Formats: sequence, C-alpha cells, structure tokens
Amino acid sequence: MLPHQNHGKKSKVLVFGAGNFGSCLADHLEDSSHSVYMWSRSGDQVKYFNQYHRNPEALQDHEFAESITAVGPEFPSAEMVQSMDVLLFAIPTEGVRETLTALKPTLDGGRIPLLIFVNKGIEIKTRALTLEIIADTCGPEIAKIATFLSGPSFAKEIVKRQPTSVSVVSLSKEHAQQASDLFHQPWFRCYTGDDPIGVELAGALKNVYAIAAGMAAGLGFENNTRAMLITRSLAEMTRVGTAYGASPLTFLTLAGVGDLFLTCSSSTSRNYTVGYRLGKGEQLDHIIKTLGSVAEGVTTTKGMKAIVDELGVAAPIASGIYDVLYEGRDAEERANELLSLPPMGELDLSVESGKPAKRLLEKLGLQS
Repeated sequence: MLPHQNHGKKSKVLVFGAGNFGSCLADHLEDSSHSVYMWSRSGDQVKYFNQYHRNPEALQDHEFAESITAVGPEFPSAEMVQSMDVLLFAIPTEGVRETLTALKPTLDGGRIPLLIFVNKGIEIKTRALTLEIIADTCGPEIAKIATFLSGPSFAKEIVKRQPTSVSVVSLSKEHAQQASDLFHQPWFRCYTGDDPIGVELAGALKNVYAIAAGMAAGLGFENNTRAMLITRSLAEMTRVGTAYGASPLTFLTLAGVGDLFLTCSSSTSRNYTVGYRLGKGEQLDHIIKTLGSVAEGVTTTKGMKAIVDELGVAAPIASGIYDVLYEGRDAEERANELLSLPPMGELDLSVESGKPAKRLLEKLGLQS
C-alpha cells in the first residue's frame, strides 16, 4: 500500500451523482481525509447507502467508509451548499444544465466553493461543452474558475487504489492547482493544465472512437487493426480539436491519448462494449436497454457530427460511427468503406483559427 500524502487543508466535499465515477471519487477523497457527502436523486439509493455503506447501483462489491454520507433525493439546500469547500459534479453531460440551473440560487450572494467537473460529453441540442453550460447557467466569472478532471481512470481500479493519473485543468491556474491538491495521492497523481476546451473535447470524442474500437473487435479484427484505429482516432480528434480552437498538445496528455488508449483497449469500457455488440450484429436499441449503465459515446456521436459538419473538417471514423448508430448502416459494410478510402497524408492539422473556441472565450470575457 502506497503511503498517504497530507496536503494541508481538509475540505468538505459534496459530490453530485452517485454512479460509478462519483462513488469512486467520493471513496478516494474520504480516504484522503476529506469530509464527503454524495447526492443522489434516488431516495432508495440514499437510504441503502447510509444503512449498508454499499452502493446498490454502482461498484456493488465495494464497501464504502461509514463517514461518507449520502444525501437526497431533495436537492441540497443553500445552507448545505454554502457550507461546502468543494462541489464535484459526476453526472451525465445531458443533466449538467438542469443541475446547475437548480444550483445557481444557492451560490448567489455567498462564497463560491471550488467547482470540479468530471463528466465527459457534448450537450446534444446545443453542441455546448460543459464550460459553456457553466457560463450560461452560473455566469462567466464562475466558468472562468471551474475545474475539469479527466484521464484514464476506471472507477473499479480507483477503489482498489491502483496507480492512476489524470489531467486537472482550468482557465484559472490557481483553481487547477487547488483541485490537484485536493485529489493528489501517490496512487492518484494529478497533472495540471490550462486548456479546458481541449480536455473536454478529448474526453468527449474518445468515447466515440471507443465505439469504433469495439466494433472492429466485434467484426473479428485483431491487434493490428486496434493499433491502427487508436492512432488514426488520435489524429482525427486532434484535427477536430485544433479546428475547434484547442491546443494540439492537449491531445497528447493523459486526458487525450491516455484516456483514448484505455477506453479503446479495454473490453470493460461501456462504449467499447456498445461497439463490440454492434459489430456482432445486435441492434442499438437492444444494446442500450440491456447495457445497465450510460455509454456517453452514443449521445456524443450526435454532438460530434454537428461540430464536424460546422467546422468542415474530415472525420471519417466518427462519421462512420454516426452512420451505424443513426443512419441504420451495417457495421461491416461501413468499415469496408473506410478501409477503401484512398491514401492520404498522415499528419493534417487544421490551419484555420478555431471559431467555436473564440466564441466561447468571448462569452467569458477573454480574448484568447
């Protein structure tokens, strides 16, 4: 067992979301001597967790510390929110706007806790990243200090204290460092950065490419194909991200290639599983009904398709996944079309400045 590190101040943390990732981070923070509360919309889940110290909906084999308190299903009161040092959001991207809209009145006129977001996805209707959703609901000043944690981090391994590393980023270097200090332990190493747009895009887009990797495996392709897909997916999401306005270097970080590699190479990844079952000929509706958990890549594919079309960049792998998920195309037939594309240059980054990122930064009152 690696020794704990003491980073000084102990914090009161409220985790929004009691799924796999929210639960494992609550467990990690409690083990780092922080006071942790975890909010769930399910009254039954809250009651069960507090009585048995197990989560009936996630990580069922793990016993949680008695000091972690589940709260809900009522939304946390302003008094409770104001007593917290940290608010950690581990909910699907499609639920972030609703949650922050409910949260905003509890933040008015008081001190602002450290806000940390760990969701990965693009809001379908608006094509907004979480950074923009924060600006829309809580205002630009809060968005500028919001932090984002992302990287190769399966929940079931975090609760086993398997060594894990993540990217922790914010437009505010001070707040990124605060979030890093909160989480950092020898088994959970944090590396800070200042490109939340790139980290958000990488975290969302890798889920689309994990579906592609799983689909290839389901079709019977092996290691050469997986290596090809991961490498070309990295090139593709870097091209999309650069056209959007992110730094290309961000896609070489833990939040970029690190998360992409893990999600595309593990059969336990939810998005990989969706792709694998599609490759085996199952229908998407049946897969979603029987998966038992959220695979954000399915919804992110819609948002990514809209962004790619707006940017006018080539993204043949992501477009192929969209066709299989939403246009009824056969997985094997679409894969053969991709393999039949003519040869092309290997490195092809957009030279156009990223208009979406510029619009978002202008919304935040930032020039670049």
